[in-house]
Amino acid sequence: MTAHKEQANKSAAGAKAALTTALGDVSRGFFDITHNGLALLGTLLAVGLITLAARSDLRTSAEQQLLGWLLERKQATTEALDVAVFNPEPSAIERVTAAQPTDLPKQQANVAFWLSRKYRVAPEPLSVLVAEAFDVGQKARVDPTLILAVMAIESRFNPFAQSPVGAQGLMQVLTRVHTDKYEDFGGRLAAFDPVSNLRVGAKVLQDCIKQAGSIEGGLRLYVGAVSSDGGDYINKVMAEHLRIQSVALGKPMPRYFPHIQRTQVIAPATVEPTPEPNPTTDFEAEAPAAPVVPPETALANS
Repeated sequence: MTAHKEQANKSAAGAKAALTTALGDVSRGFFDITHNGLALLGTLLAVGLITLAARSDLRTSAEQQLLGWLLERKQATTEALDVAVFNPEPSAIERVTAAQPTDLPKQQANVAFWLSRKYRVAPEPLSVLVAEAFDVGQKARVDPTLILAVMAIESRFNPFAQSPVGAQGLMQVLTRVHTDKYEDFGGRLAAFDPVSNLRVGAKVLQDCIKQAGSIEGGLRLYVGAVSSDGGDYINKVMAEHLRIQSVALGKPMPRYFPHIQRTQVIAPATVEPTPEPNPTTDFEAEAPAAPVVPPETALANS
């Protein structure tokens, strides 16, 4: 039994020694190969540098290739960053409020091109606004050229315009006053959507005209004149209305426009309070006055 154990121990010790020897050989071989490989790589690098130093044409070619590779890598990196930052969206065209003016009827196309030149706005988005104004005007029984004239005077076709008092968008509608009208368009921020603002503004204008009984009176209510009767505003809108109407109908531009005289609104004068009656004064006032002698009688008596 003891002999068997000794034999097993000897076998284990032999296997361990063999494994140690094998690992040592492998490590030395790896070191030799690595050392020799590095030496070979260094030799090749030195030979290459010497060759490039001796051959200027090879050096130039190598530099150009290296530069081209670096530029390609830089361009690829830049394009990848652009894609990540700007996130292209092919469906963005669906949110654009624009159309080709040539697709409109002749009258509307004439108006779109004329407004584009005058107000320096691209004709494509103006085409959508002109078409919408004609459509809404026909349904609301409001002259579409009047809607466009209000838009021109109020914001000069800037859909993001805002006045000091809070009127917003193309038609400069007071959003805080007409919040209910924007509910059907998704909320108050729809004031900055050109088409939504046009529709709400046209509705407000229609209500003002109906309430006042005339276009001039409706414009006065629309602008909310307080310190004046709104004559200047009405004259500007009506003049632009006649110009746009003439363009739509293909008529010569009018040279004279109806003019409403501007009148200042004056606050009523303060009425002085009536003094309380004084009994003494009243009594004296009731005493008979001395008779007035005519001049002729006085001269005759003298």
